[in-house]
Amino acid sequence: MRSRSQFQSHKKSTLLPLVCAAAFFSLLLFGIQSSFFSGRINRKIDLGKEKVQVSDLSPQELRSLADFQTSVQQCVANRGLGLTAHLVDLCKLTLKFPEGTNSTWYNEQFKVFEPLEYHYDICDAILLWEQYRNMTTVLTREYLDARPDGWLDYAAKRIAQLGADKCYNQTLCEEHLNVLLPAKPPFHPRQFRTCAVVGNSGDLLKTEFGKEIDSHDAVIRDNEAPVNEKYAKYVGLKRDFRLVVRGAARNMIKILKGSDDEVLIIKSVTHKDFNDMIKSIPNPVYLFQGIVLRRGAKGTGMKSIELALSMCDIVDIYGFTVDPGYTEWTRYFSTPRKGHNPLQGRAYYQLLECLGVIRIHSPMRAKRKQDWSDVPSREMINRAHAAALHFKRGPDGQLGQFGSCKVWGNVDPDDSGPISGSSDMSDVRKHSNYSKWETMPFKSIRKEAQDHFKQMEGVSMYKIDGNKLDDLVCVRHSVNLKG
Repeated sequence: MRSRSQFQSHKKSTLLPLVCAAAFFSLLLFGIQSSFFSGRINRKIDLGKEKVQVSDLSPQELRSLADFQTSVQQCVANRGLGLTAHLVDLCKLTLKFPEGTNSTWYNEQFKVFEPLEYHYDICDAILLWEQYRNMTTVLTREYLDARPDGWLDYAAKRIAQLGADKCYNQTLCEEHLNVLLPAKPPFHPRQFRTCAVVGNSGDLLKTEFGKEIDSHDAVIRDNEAPVNEKYAKYVGLKRDFRLVVRGAARNMIKILKGSDDEVLIIKSVTHKDFNDMIKSIPNPVYLFQGIVLRRGAKGTGMKSIELALSMCDIVDIYGFTVDPGYTEWTRYFSTPRKGHNPLQGRAYYQLLECLGVIRIHSPMRAKRKQDWSDVPSREMINRAHAAALHFKRGPDGQLGQFGSCKVWGNVDPDDSGPISGSSDMSDVRKHSNYSKWETMPFKSIRKEAQDHFKQMEGVSMYKIDGNKLDDLVCVRHSVNLKG
């Protein structure tokens, strides 16, 4: 029989190689993981328009972007209904549809079907969409006054059949715009807690979202979409805002029938015929400021999301065809028609949901519990936004909330300017409540909107042009923030 000391000695000699092997394996695994992680973070990527090297970011910033990207990847896996996100570097990822997805959209120009994968820069995306949370998306007089050559160059682009490419006669241009040109922003960031953006997809007929849609603080609809008892259980009856393209604006009287308070926002340009109609109706009518000039504008649905994000804390979308299995975009109130690329649209909307921009509601998702716990938290989004701002904007990203303000304007507190309208309006319009948004006292708006306005030091922000991360026009309101 072995002695106790011999047994212990044998035990130690047996365990020692195992401990060493385990330690070696752990170090090897750690090295592999570290190499992968540092490869994603520290390697030089194609900077393009980036202002700093990846290595110039702090460890906290690197971790914030890496954690955010991983969270987005997991969100797509959980919510994407078959989509997967593949990481390329700290900012770039690829969304892929599963093999065998029915790619039915045929591009006549390039003679190819739409692809099954799409490449995105989520640093650019988060900067763009978080920026919209602080924007004014309605054209105002203060913007035209503050923007360099705003009246001469820009105003002319918002007026159809002007007969000139510039407003050489500002008085004439003002006559065209006065009827729908408020002096200052009629709507404010954070003005509403929840907003429903209702698209026109035929998928709405597979659901009964009507009451849920109507429960939102504000509802935004597109173009000619009907709102009546026939479709009430599918799309609801509440109507607060409607974003329309030029063709739909020609039918505004028919569209607005039955709703004197629904705000009409024209996406494109104003027109003499439009103005004549506007003067005869009681509804507020404005021009959308975020139009992309001289470039292909995105669909009205995407613009409606931009509008909603500039006014709402939470944006729920309905009637956007995002589930797999369809072959083309359809309308709930008319015959099917082809529109935007289905797969590309679905991928981008899914990306927006996992960036915390929107919440998607659709037939397949209606059958699942919707708690959005797998969407990145607001704290995570804020950290990633700060890191992306430094990475993409360089030193400008460290200048705080006004770092992108390249053009400044000031509004005299004693000169708030006229409300939209004209002297030759009909009595129906003159005596309606069409100007309520422009004359609403500061103390009457939602507390969160008041707090945001104070945090922004009374500054309104406008994009100079469209959806790009361009320099901003910023207008400071020297007003009593208590009144």
